[in-house]
Amino acid sequence: MRKTKGAALILAAMMVLCSCGKKADTTEKTEAAKEAVTEAETSADTEAASADTEAVTEADTEAAAEAGKNGEYHLVWADEFDGSELNQDDWNYETHEAGWVNHELQEYVPSAEYAYVKDGELVIQPVKKVEEDGTVKYYSGRVNTQNKHDYKYGRFEARIKVPEGKGFLPAFWMMPQDEAFYGQWPKCGEIDIMEVLGNSTNVQYGTLHFGEPHTQRQGTYTLKEGDFSKEYHEFAVEWDPGEIRWYVDGEQFYQTSDWFTALGGAEKPYPAPFNQPFHVILNVAVGGDWPGDPDDSTIFDERAAMYVDYVRIYQRDSYDENVTRPEKVFNDREPDETGNYVNNSSFSEAEDLDDEKDWNFLLFNDGKGEAKIEDGAIVITSTNEGTEEYSVQLVQRDMPLHQGETYKLSFDAKADEDRTIITAVTAPEVDWIRYFPDTKLDVTKDWQTFSYTFEMKEKDDDKGRVEFNLGKQGSTATVYITNVRLEKAE
Repeated sequence: MRKTKGAALILAAMMVLCSCGKKADTTEKTEAAKEAVTEAETSADTEAASADTEAVTEADTEAAAEAGKNGEYHLVWADEFDGSELNQDDWNYETHEAGWVNHELQEYVPSAEYAYVKDGELVIQPVKKVEEDGTVKYYSGRVNTQNKHDYKYGRFEARIKVPEGKGFLPAFWMMPQDEAFYGQWPKCGEIDIMEVLGNSTNVQYGTLHFGEPHTQRQGTYTLKEGDFSKEYHEFAVEWDPGEIRWYVDGEQFYQTSDWFTALGGAEKPYPAPFNQPFHVILNVAVGGDWPGDPDDSTIFDERAAMYVDYVRIYQRDSYDENVTRPEKVFNDREPDETGNYVNNSSFSEAEDLDDEKDWNFLLFNDGKGEAKIEDGAIVITSTNEGTEEYSVQLVQRDMPLHQGETYKLSFDAKADEDRTIITAVTAPEVDWIRYFPDTKLDVTKDWQTFSYTFEMKEKDDDKGRVEFNLGKQGSTATVYITNVRLEKAE
């Protein structure tokens, strides 16, 4: 959730509400006994946060097993939001000024107006207010369990219905109890369990942030049917020493064991920074670099709210922390016989443009259009250019790039009308730095060949990405691209 601005912008390219029956799509909430809990203090680097002891009924235990815990986890803390107000023995209200991170518009205010309990759920309600002088201000709620319920390892889950509307970014995520232990963000680490863009409410993002330099790992889950803003869904991570897994409704969609952190260039022992207690955060951001700002279509009523049915945390009886970082295997794949690393470069083969193999066509932030392969070219037709340059985007991943080498990017392009497009070679997993910078070029009705060279100055990376961005450039004219090459320069 808290990421650098450029990273947030392109994270969206990489790849992040009306009510229905609350109980219809999952098991009934279990009744957790509301007894006093005890919590043991632990060292951030060597000891796990002790499980809060909370009386749980036999039915709760059976329900947990039925929910896919396989008997390996036991419930250590939960909030079913069955009271009349947010329990501040469990939760902290946060206060932050507008623009605090990511150029977001909302001010987080510690008030039950913006984060409150009603009808057995936590409601986080963004609000738009127009001052007497016409100034528009946005307010929202953000709550966390820091220093009240912090855990090292476990299963962290919540059943949530997200907001609908351009500019909303709801999040269920985690930060360390002591953010300074390994150094400030991103060195401290961050686990994003759920983020869903308010104008793309069928796609869920699960992300890990860490490192020096800032690095991320990300998976996405797309609903084949349904809408995260129209019904409740269960979002979860299972965090073990050396592995973190993401789930939606019990279905695993991503896992990683590959992370690190460093301070002053000195790398810390694995599995740092994910070997210290973390706490849970729930909030709804308004505007900013990733979701973009609200517009006239954004409605600030119950559809703007995030509804949280419950938060539950489980742990195993013990964890083996004697783990080692997986050996990094560089995918130094060979180019084709002509030296080109781009697959299907002349678009001679039809392929699925929705998967992440070879070419991938992406739409974000109000971008609308389609892409198809025909007559040895890819044809990109836009009906709405969107609000960001990456709103309409064509990419190919997994370009192996070596430090010190010089590369040439070339391609042929034309359009139905004169217009601009942007190309680049980027680093999706290394803070979205640009190996070849965003370069705007003029395309005309006639085919032209474009050719650029650049030196790879950063560390070796087998996850480089060729990009073409067609959004927010004052035109929706159809674009044709072919003969895309990325090769070592002579």
